[in-house]
Order: sequence, then C-alpha cells, then structure tokens
Amino acid sequence: MKNVLKSFFESFLRSRHMLHHFERWQTLLGSKPVGTGSFVSMPPDIAKALGTASRTDAGEMLLKLNSSPRGLSEGHAQVLRKRLGSNEVRHEQPLPWWQHLWQCYRNPFNLLLTVLALVSYVTEDMKATLVIGSMVVLSTVLRFLQESRSNKAADRLKAMVSNTSTVLRPAPGYKAGAAGDEGFDTTHAGTVRVEVPMRDLVPGEVIALSAGDMIPADCRLLTAKDLFISQSALTGEAMPVEKFVVDRGDHAAGVLERENLLFMGTNVISGTATALIVHTGDRTFFGALAQRVTATDRGTSAFQAGINRVSWVLIRFMLVMAPLVLVINGVAKGDWWEAALFALSIAVGLTPEMLPMIVTATLAKGAVVMSRQKVIVKRLEAIHNFGAMDVLCTDKTGTLTQDRIVLERHTNAWGEGSDHVLQLAYLNSFHQTGLKNLLDKAVLSHAELQLETRLQTAYRKIDEVPFDFSRRRMSVVVANGGSEHLLICKGALEEILSVCTSVERGAEVLALDAEVLARIHRVASELNAQGLRVVAVASRSLKTEARKPAYGVADESGLTLLGYVAFLDPPKESTAPALRALAEHGVAVKVLTGDNELVTRKVCADVGLEVGRIVLGREIEDMADADLRLVVEAHQVFAKLTPAHKERIVHALHANGHVVGFMGDGINDAPALRAADIGISVDGAVDVAKESADIILLEKSLMVLEQGVIQGRRTFANMLKYIKLTASSNFGNVFSVLVASAFLPFLPMLPLHLLVQNLLYDVSQIAIPFDNVDEEFLKSPQRWNPADLGRFMVFFGPLSSVFDILTFAVMWFVFAANTVGHQTLFQSGWFVEGLLSQTLIVHLIRTRKIPFLQSRAAWPLLIMGAAIAAVGIWLPMGPLAHYFKLQALPLMYFPWLVAMLVGYAVLTQAVKGWYARRYGWQ
Repeated sequence: MKNVLKSFFESFLRSRHMLHHFERWQTLLGSKPVGTGSFVSMPPDIAKALGTASRTDAGEMLLKLNSSPRGLSEGHAQVLRKRLGSNEVRHEQPLPWWQHLWQCYRNPFNLLLTVLALVSYVTEDMKATLVIGSMVVLSTVLRFLQESRSNKAADRLKAMVSNTSTVLRPAPGYKAGAAGDEGFDTTHAGTVRVEVPMRDLVPGEVIALSAGDMIPADCRLLTAKDLFISQSALTGEAMPVEKFVVDRGDHAAGVLERENLLFMGTNVISGTATALIVHTGDRTFFGALAQRVTATDRGTSAFQAGINRVSWVLIRFMLVMAPLVLVINGVAKGDWWEAALFALSIAVGLTPEMLPMIVTATLAKGAVVMSRQKVIVKRLEAIHNFGAMDVLCTDKTGTLTQDRIVLERHTNAWGEGSDHVLQLAYLNSFHQTGLKNLLDKAVLSHAELQLETRLQTAYRKIDEVPFDFSRRRMSVVVANGGSEHLLICKGALEEILSVCTSVERGAEVLALDAEVLARIHRVASELNAQGLRVVAVASRSLKTEARKPAYGVADESGLTLLGYVAFLDPPKESTAPALRALAEHGVAVKVLTGDNELVTRKVCADVGLEVGRIVLGREIEDMADADLRLVVEAHQVFAKLTPAHKERIVHALHANGHVVGFMGDGINDAPALRAADIGISVDGAVDVAKESADIILLEKSLMVLEQGVIQGRRTFANMLKYIKLTASSNFGNVFSVLVASAFLPFLPMLPLHLLVQNLLYDVSQIAIPFDNVDEEFLKSPQRWNPADLGRFMVFFGPLSSVFDILTFAVMWFVFAANTVGHQTLFQSGWFVEGLLSQTLIVHLIRTRKIPFLQSRAAWPLLIMGAAIAAVGIWLPMGPLAHYFKLQALPLMYFPWLVAMLVGYAVLTQAVKGWYARRYGWQ
C-alpha cells in the first residue's frame, strides 16, 4: 500500500517540493550534513567537476561552456537542449509502462490473491483459479488504465503551473565577443531577460536570481550582491549562507561549503546575483542524490497510514477467520479438503482487492475536477487534508483585497503633497534588480512618461542594497553626473526611522526629536486608518570622500526622512460572501499579515471579518508556546508578523488539534506553507512558495478556495464509502458463513460461488468514484479516522447476517433444500440473496438519508448495480447455471427475496439513524 499513490503524484509537478525531498531523505538516511561528513557522499565525478568550477576563474568557465556574460543565444540553447535533454531528475519522469503495470499489480491484496490462485491451480480447481485470476487482472488493469489516464491529465495540468527562471540572452543584433570581454555587468543594452521553464535550462545558461527564486541547477556565481541562500535542506543549517563570487574558504573543504557554488533545490533568501549553470538534471547533486535514494521508501503520511491501517485490519481479520472456517467445516463435515477450498474462498472474499484502484481513481478524479475549478492539486494525498481543513490562515494582500495596488498619495513627512518624494521613490523602484513587488509596480506605473524619461536619462545606477525580510527595506545608489552619490532607501516606516537621524520639510532639515517623531507617527496613522499602506522614503547624499564602488547595509545610516508613498488595495467584492461560505462549511479564517494593525483592521472591517484585538508580532516574540496556543484560539487577526511568527502560529494551531491550511504567495510565506497540513499558493507566487505548496490556485480568490474545499470533501466521501462498504460487508459474510457451517450438513456455498459473487460485487464498485455526495456531508470538515472502522463493522456487518440466516431458514423449511441432494438449490438461493443484499448495501450506507427517495446515487452507480443484480439472477436461471453448479430457483422464491431485501433496507435504515445520532455519520 505504500505505493498506492506514488505513480500518479510523482509524475505531477515535480513532487511536493524539492526542499521537502531533501528533508525526507535526511530523515531516512540520517541527519549528518552532506558537506561535513556526508550522510550520503557526493558522487566523486560530480564533486570533482563542481570543485573545478569553484576554483576556475569565472571567465574561463564561460569559455569552457561556450557561453558569455550575456548568456547563450536561443538557438544555441535549443541545440544543447536536444542533445542533453530536460533539466529533470530521473525519478521525476514517468515510469515505463511495464514498470507502471508492475506497480499497479504489486500490493498486498493482489499478492495474496495470486498465492490463493496458485493454490487453486495446484489442487486442480481450474474454475477457482480462473475466477481468482480474473480478480487480479481486473484490479490491476483497471488501476493501470485509471492511473494512465490520470498521468495524461496531470501532464495537461502541468502546463498550467510551471516554475521558470530568468535567463540572460544577447539582445537582438548584438554580436558577442570573447567571453568576459566586458566583465559581468549584465545591466546594459546588450542583454535581455527572458523567462524560461526550469526544465528547459541547459549548461552554459546565465540566470538572474533574486529573493524567492529557487536555484534550478548547480551553478557557479558570476555576480552577487548581499546574496543569502537557504541550504538547510542540504546541510541541516538553519541559518542562511552568504555566497560570494570568489570562494574565500579552504579549497579542501566539502563542495557544499564552497561560497561561489549554488545547488539545485536550494533557494534565495535575499540579495541578487547572476550565475552560470554548470550541471543540470541527473548531473546535479540533487539528481545524483535522487538516484541513490529513489529506491528508499518515502515517509508515510497520515493519509497513507490510515489506508495501511484499514488494509491490515482487513488482512488480519482474514487471517483469523479463514482458519476458523476451515476448522469448523472440517470438524462438522469431515471433508477437510472441501473445507480447505471453502476457507480459501472465504479468504478471497475478505480481500478488498479493489481498494488501491478505488483510492487512486477517486483521488485522481477529484484532482481533475478541481482543476476545472482553477485548483491544481500537486499531491493527491492533500485532497484528504483539504476536506479536513477547519482553519485557514491567509495573508491579506491579494486574498482579502483586489491585489490591484495603486499609488494613492505621495507626501512629505507632514502629510503634504510632494513630487520630490515620488521622484526618489520612482528611482528606487526603477533601478532595483531584486524582487519587484506590487508596490514597486504601482510606483512605476504611476509616474508620467516625461517624468520617467527625465529621471532615467538624468541618473545612472551605481549600486543597490537588496531587500530582505529582517531589514524590511532596500536601497539604491545613483549619480546624476556630479561628484555626489545619492542613496535612496524605501521600506516600512519603523525600519526606515531606525536608520534616520533627521527629517526634511521644504528647505529645512529637522532633527528627529520626540515631538517630531510623534507628529510623523500621527500622520502615518491617519493614512493607515484610511486603509492606505504607508511606505517611507529616505535619502542620504554621499560626498566625494564618502563615495564607494560598492555599498552595503552599513551605509543605510544617518538618513533623512523625506516622506511617504501611500498605496490603496481595495477589498474584493467577493471576499465577504466567500468568508461566509467558508464559515458555513466549518472553516475558520485567520488573517496573518506583515502589514501594520491599522491598515489590517480597516481592510478586515470592510470585508465583514470580526477583528477584536489584533495580536502583533512583537507580542508573539515573547510568548511561550503554551501561551501562544491559547492566543491563536481566541483571536482571528495577527499583524506585523515575520516569517517565523507565521510558522509558529501554524504550529500552535496544529498542536491544538486543528487541520490547518495556509495560503500565501511570498518568500516570507514559505516556512508557514511547509508547516501547514495543506499549503496553498497561487500560480503567480514566487518559486519557493509554489514549490512549498500542496495546492496551487490559478485564481487568488477565497471563493475558488471554498469550491476546492467542497470538492476535496466530496472526493474523500466517495473513497470512504468503499472502505466502509467493504469492511461491513466482509464482516457480515464471514459471520453468516460461521453460523451456516456450524449447523448445515453441507457447505452453504461452494468455493466457486463465493469467488464469482465476490468478482461481481467488485465490478459493481467501480462506479463509486463517480457517485453523488449529500450536501450535509460537505458542510463540515471530514477527517480520516480509521479507529471508527471497527465499530462500524460490528454494527452494520451482522445486519446482513440476520437476513442471510433468514434466507437459510426459508430455503431449509419453505423450499425443503435441507439435504445434501438439494444443496444446489440452497446454495443458489443464498448466492442470489447474498449478491443482491451486497449490491443494495451500497445504496443504504452511501447516505445518512433514505436511499432512492431522499438521496439518489449517481447514474453510473445505479446502472452498474442494476446490471450486476441482473447478472446475479440470470446465472442460476440461465443456460450457464450447470457450469457454475447452480440451479433455477422456483418463482415463489422471488417474493421471499423481495421481502428479505425490503426488511434488510428497513432495519439498516433504523440502525443507521440510531448510529448517526450516537456516533455521528462520517
């Protein structure tokens, strides 16, 4: 069962995310870091090649790979792509059909049935061998066909969500000289930037990196500015690692410690860089490691653990009951050989061989249906968590709001309009090469054309200090032809004030004393209260003696606050009804945002979200975990949060027993996305957020999410139906067999009858993934609880036994089938009643309501059930009856049959109502 879902989701969107692959491998193989003693040593050839790339001059590496600082031409890249193949590791590619077929066959149930078929063959019971073999073939082929269709659907969905890298290309008409002829300044007109799918990258490409980007291959740095990389998945280090163009460490150190190498699967925390791709696909360290551990079992998820528990409950039940049937029949009738064959048939009947196919088909169908609702499922198992989710944590921007930020005002620090502030904000946004967010885009689109032209020609860029989430600000340094450099800093108000010593008002520059600071905060609060997000702008003139060729964070000091640019992101009209719809379906929404509390309160009030007290990040900083668990239950809105705060909140909710979803799209959301039971991101998110998520929304809307939740619950409900039906039906059949075996002078059914009955019943279940689900079931979160299965079996299994025993009495006393000479009539009567009652129970247990009247199954299930019932009646009544050792039933049998089925339906409905009131109906 460990591989029930593997074939589908491994072909789907490069697994859950690359970082999590490494985390699983570290768990499986040990926790020792790769670079310092290696839990899995790097293959010598790859280590040697990467070591050489680290030691070799960047210009020489470009020459070696026939590249240039401006990257490869598109034509050259296409030639290499055809020769070298895709930038994908081998284990992520679809399996050959024969391997896929083997995996579809290889599960505990099919293996058990195969053993039983071999036993039947050895004992020369060819009919039993044929029927058991048909079960194995049916289960394997149906699963193979379903998963093949699912894989093709996954390939189509894959095109909807793909990660890309920014690649440098020579500008049209540019004729490249020798590699390195103009250094590594790639910002001039000779270079263009294009987005290329990661799978299409080849060695020799030059890529541009900024905060939030995944490293798509093993690379050698060409340029770097305050570049910090998260390598925790590789090395176990929690802190980001700073990277440099030249390795300053000991060349004898491990390859992962080289400061000028980047590795596939890691991600950029902050800073900017350009890098030369050295290795792709299987030649990367990621690819080599993947090949070495592909055969290692994955960690078992909660969903898989639940399926495994159900499987082994049924298998253990079979291992107990089959020998018991053997002993009872052998002792009572004296024919141990016949008893052994009958016990073997009981073992087959107790084997839920269709479980892998039903699970896979149900989840795959759910994923395809959800894709039509603009919800792309990366991990099929996530559908269960989607349906079970009872708390959704979400950011504010773009989820509650329109994600259409506009620059509403540009003022000085006193709230008075200022074009000068707009000009400097424009220069900052235009010249930064890092992560351009929606605020930057709003600034750039707001300035008029003549302003753009004048500023772009008047100023040239000297350097920049990229944004990161600890400083929450970024700076650029520009010059306008004179001897002075101008540092322009833009960011969150508190963080800007922490590096300012003065404030500008007109021609005056005032010291930042307590009175001035109070006035500044009052102006900012007034803007926030109007729902405006305030970004502060400050600057510093660097005279000739202070000029540098490169600048860093330390230069962000002694600044002068100039004023603010204030942005408006209006709430979505659909947010309020979406919040109500989620609440009606049992999902509580909590807002986790890095924005300040005033803006957050205004937006939440506008969308009808009850706010109460807003918990701030600085409060969470000082809370113990136990205290935080109480706070997250009592409050709905959290503001001024860092990535670590968001992650702690998710962990606290999870510790309180909630199934937690987190919806985010930024690099600061990645830790919380990984911590949540179900990570939700959007197609436009940064790479690391998309890779961390389980589900991708093609439209960033809570309404889309609500539809996805409903479909997740519908999918889970249909899967649960088969498990409940199989467990209760098998338990009831064995109970009936034990009673009959103890009192009858002959077998209540021949082994062949049991096998054919089980085969027909299995066929009737194929349509369950397409069944309808009651609206009441969709109203509240549904959780996987295998512990309830045993209780359900005990209550509903014996109900069928009651009417089986009544059927025994009718055949014995009414139709005189009470001797060995009349056993065929007896067996034919129970064969028909047993098959029809099993087919009926599908409709009785699939709903809490009255079946057929208040809740009707989908047409495929109705048609399949009717067809199997007709076949079951036709077998003893038709020309093949003798072949199956059955005989025609008298017409008076059928009124008795109808009475039995009606009585079974009435009793089951009564018990179902009592059971639901006492234990609930999942």
